[in-house]
Amino acid sequence: MTNVHENITEILLLIFLIITFLQSGFDKVADWKGNLSWLTGHFSETPLKNVVPLLLGIILVIEVLAGALCGVGVIQFILDGESTMAIYGTILSCITLLFLLFGQRVAKDYEGAKTIVIYFMPAVFLLYILASN
Repeated sequence: MTNVHENITEILLLIFLIITFLQSGFDKVADWKGNLSWLTGHFSETPLKNVVPLLLGIILVIEVLAGALCGVGVIQFILDGESTMAIYGTILSCITLLFLLFGQRVAKDYEGAKTIVIYFMPAVFLLYILASN
């Protein structure tokens, strides 16, 4: 229980990322056609219009991987206070959010881009905490 108390901030932020990315990945799998349809329209006037299915698949894979690594990071923190997997999961989370931000900016969805920044801030903060230890 000492590891939980000593790393509670990191654990809570990792859980935030787990919820964010695993739920998003689950949504993409559960409603692939709906997501693909919406995104095809969203990017119809951009240079990305012909690669939306590929990009959606890539985002799905890295979201699930980021969430899973963060999950392993929580377990690692609890069991032995180590942060290796948490760092990998957080870095991949930040990269994923940057990809999403790029997509929103390309689509000129500036409100959507602002939303991504809200998720990016705690992810970068977590990375800062993890890198400082």
